[in-house]
Parts: sequence; structure tokens; C-alpha cells
Amino acid sequence: MKNVERKSERKRSSSFFILRSAFCILHSIFSLSCGYALVGTSSFLPPTVKTIQVPAFANRTTRIELEQRVTQAVANEMVSRGRLRLVTEAKEADIILRGSIEFFGITPVSFNEQGRATQYQVSVTAKIQLVDHKAEDKVIWKNDQYFFTENYSINTESLDAFDQETRAIEEIAQRFAQSVVTLGQDLK
Repeated sequence: MKNVERKSERKRSSSFFILRSAFCILHSIFSLSCGYALVGTSSFLPPTVKTIQVPAFANRTTRIELEQRVTQAVANEMVSRGRLRLVTEAKEADIILRGSIEFFGITPVSFNEQGRATQYQVSVTAKIQLVDHKAEDKVIWKNDQYFFTENYSINTESLDAFDQETRAIEEIAQRFAQSVVTLGQDLK
């Protein structure tokens, strides 16, 4: 039993170290960055920018359907903010948000008395680029190491692990989209 507790403690310590390191790296990147807000009232985009295209993100991971869920969540978040109108054709877009998912990982971070995982940490690393399509795709903002992580709890009573993972991926995709869309508002 003590072995399980030590392993659990090491995993928690390792996860905390990784999270702390990631936070420090992200803070450094964002502190040094400058760019445009993607949407919202504090947008640095010129008022002439009215439309955005969000083509399907490339998926460089082994997790199937991840790019579909992330792309749809980002597009939905853009529309829900109301500042920009989503278009499907590049020729109609003032700006284009392109992305690729480079890494996707799920790590157990909390366990019950039986040693079953009760909480997982999902990590996503992506390349994201916002371009001015009307100015020959001039880069407005980009981040080749956009890192997003979040924990989610699971119901250990449920027998349908696949359904829980699918729901978790959808929730994570939504929160990932919210963070991408609002990221630029914090950049000065």
C-alpha cells in the first residue's frame, strides 16, 4: 500500500513540477509577445476586419477526431463573441486563424483508494497563426508552442470509459477554444 502511495505522490510531484514549468514558460512567452486580440471589445484589430475563416486544424497526434472537435469549438467561440462573422471560404475572409495540434496527452493525476484514476490532466500543444488575408496573409499573431492544460474528473462508477473520454475531449476543446480566442486580449 505504501508503494502505491509513494508512486501516487511522485506522480503528483512530477505533475506539479510540469505544470509549474509550463506556467513559467507561458508567462515568459506572453510577457514578451505582442499582437492583436482576436475578438471582443478590447480588440486591436482594425474596425475594417469583419470576417474570419477557421480552416480545420491539422492533427499531428494519434487521437482521432481531435482536430474536428477543436476546430468546431474555436469556430463556435468566434461566433459566440459576436465581433467577427465566421466564413467558410478564404476569399470571403478578412483574417484567417490556422492551427495544428502537435501534441495531445492524458495523464492520471489523482487516484481513489483502489488505485483507480479519478482525475486526469489533458495537455495540448498547438501551433496557431492569425493572418491578415487581405494583406497577402501577413502574420498578425502566431505562437508555435501554444500550451494548454486542464484537469478533468471522471466518474469511477461509470462503466463507459470511452463515453467519458469523449465528453472530456469536448469540454477540453471548448476551454481550449476559449483560451485561444481570448489570448490576444491579454497581449499588449
